[in-house]
Amino acid sequence: MTTSTYHDEALPASTAEIRKVVLAAALGTVFEWYDFFVYGSLAVIFGAMFFPKGNETAALLAALATFGAGFVLRPFGAIFFGRLGDMIGRKYTFLVTMLVMGLSTAVIGFLPTFETIGWFAPAILVSLRLLQGLAVGGEYGGAVTYVAEHSAPDRRGLTTSWMQITATLGLFLSIVVILICRQSMSAEAFTNWGWRVPFVLSVLLLVLSLYIRLKLEESPVFKRMKQEGRASKNPIKDTLGNAASLKIVMLSIFGAVAGQGVVWYTGHFYSLYFMTSTLKIDYQSAYTYLTIALLLGSPFFVFFGWLSDRIGRKWIMMTGMLGAAFLFIPIFQGLTYYGNPALYEFRAKNTVIIDGGDCREDQTFIGQLFQPKATKDCTRAKALLSSYAVPYETRAGGKELNLIIGGQTLKGYDENTVRAALDKIGLPKAADPGRINGPMIVLLLLSLVFLATMVYGPIGAFLVELFPTKVRYSGVSVAMQIGNGWIGGFAPFFATMLVVSSGNIFAGLLYTVAVAAITFVIGSLLIHDTRQNDINQ
Repeated sequence: MTTSTYHDEALPASTAEIRKVVLAAALGTVFEWYDFFVYGSLAVIFGAMFFPKGNETAALLAALATFGAGFVLRPFGAIFFGRLGDMIGRKYTFLVTMLVMGLSTAVIGFLPTFETIGWFAPAILVSLRLLQGLAVGGEYGGAVTYVAEHSAPDRRGLTTSWMQITATLGLFLSIVVILICRQSMSAEAFTNWGWRVPFVLSVLLLVLSLYIRLKLEESPVFKRMKQEGRASKNPIKDTLGNAASLKIVMLSIFGAVAGQGVVWYTGHFYSLYFMTSTLKIDYQSAYTYLTIALLLGSPFFVFFGWLSDRIGRKWIMMTGMLGAAFLFIPIFQGLTYYGNPALYEFRAKNTVIIDGGDCREDQTFIGQLFQPKATKDCTRAKALLSSYAVPYETRAGGKELNLIIGGQTLKGYDENTVRAALDKIGLPKAADPGRINGPMIVLLLLSLVFLATMVYGPIGAFLVELFPTKVRYSGVSVAMQIGNGWIGGFAPFFATMLVVSSGNIFAGLLYTVAVAAITFVIGSLLIHDTRQNDINQ
């Protein structure tokens, strides 16, 4: 991570050409993120359609885990496609990643459900998600490297920030398409077949994106490196087998990308799940609130990219990490207060006590969550209470299970009896539209997006400037996909699991807070700013 004076870099002949490069790279990446996120936006439906009925909590967690499965192969996609990108070129490599991503997404739109082909349905679904993750693993590193290597040194943060906005725009596009589909048909039709439409539409986006990217030229920095004979013969060995390069990879993951990942996915994805599944805000309102927040907040990706060209990348990102560590839990508490005031008031007054029975065997609870049918009464009680965001405490009492609800003691577990007891003490089953404070929800969501723009806006230029040209595609891809994919991508799953297992709807945020705080400490102490690094080396 050395610094030097700027060298004469091979740049496009005109500003118009730079814009063409940014547009083509960004459009293709928007499409790939759309493919990836359309599944996440429909995770609740996939839980019901592709996993066995009988344990709704298990189905939801399985759907979220399948969303997370798309992240499992992302580092391997980074290694595979990174090697190709550093050896044969940036352009052709991310054409291949786009093709794999588009075809995998389209097939999901035609996939039979669990009722039709049984366990083959989730097996095929997971396989397709793994292919999507493999493709995304090689996409971002190639696209951001390609754009950066076309950019003037004093505008690199600005130009690459357009790549950072693509993830948010991909999510935005997926939400808009899903919203249009839902509004144009009945709820029953959408559940039965309408959910397939957003996946099938990706074929049109694939054709358009491939057409535009085929018109691009190879990166000038890569061409110069090839002409000078400096290309790596084994990029992965030079990246992960070299102590100096491996150190850069590790510092970039734990000093920048991990925090960026959890902040982005919690603010964009978990917030949507939280509004619909926890606060029981109707999907149309929740999607609309988040869409407005994304529209208002997305320009800040570009703003912070531009600002990083003037004051540096590091401290903008570190400020965002620190802000997320301190503010995420209060922001989600605010979403509860303004999104479902009745639930907020109910939770302040009521806590269910789950006493004795098989709750004494707490170590079996997580395993029970993943069984197709919950067999333990304690697990079933926790799953039901969690589904309505009812706080509970567990006591290791006697052999018989007792639930204490509003002063009433229920012997054993009977779902109908528990529901009746919760109704009696005033549990709200859904958010009251008349009491939802829409402007405040949008403002709180905007604050989540704003923090994400601080950590994400400058990170493309930051990563590109860390690695030498001969291993840049590999280094950027591996760092991004381990930190963002593995650590950040599983944030919604871990958050949901922590909530269900604890009875505290805010417990899941502790994962994001901890990772953001650790990243802030490591990044502040060990990472150097990269703004003046020469990317021709």
